[in-house]
Amino acid sequence: MHLLVSTRSVSLEMPDIPFSCGLDAALAVIGGKWKPLILYHLAKDVHRYGELKRAVRGVSDKVLIQQLKELERDEIITRRDFKEIPPRVEYSLTPFGQSLAIALRTLCEWGAEHMHTIERISEIRMMAVPVVNQ
Repeated sequence: MHLLVSTRSVSLEMPDIPFSCGLDAALAVIGGKWKPLILYHLAKDVHRYGELKRAVRGVSDKVLIQQLKELERDEIITRRDFKEIPPRVEYSLTPFGQSLAIALRTLCEWGAEHMHTIERISEIRMMAVPVVNQ
């Protein structure tokens, strides 16, 4: 596998360029523990809040709501409120978000390909953490 890297240089001293590279720009949108997982599930289908909460195991309501608001603000997802009782809201990817889903699919494939190695490394890391007696 070959990684193509642009040979164009970007001056970090230019005040009108807020990012040092394309990855920096992408991480400004998807940075955080939960956003990539939210986007992964939304790339498969439209989801209601409760479905996302169940799919993204371990995320708190507060953090999920915050992450959804940020993704909506950044034009990655849309929130459709049906104005019904009981409330019904659906989240889906925008065309801009769909373009990001393509990049995340590659990252997902990498993770699946190397899952056993990552699990092994995680186990070693957990064993190296000292246990503090209380």
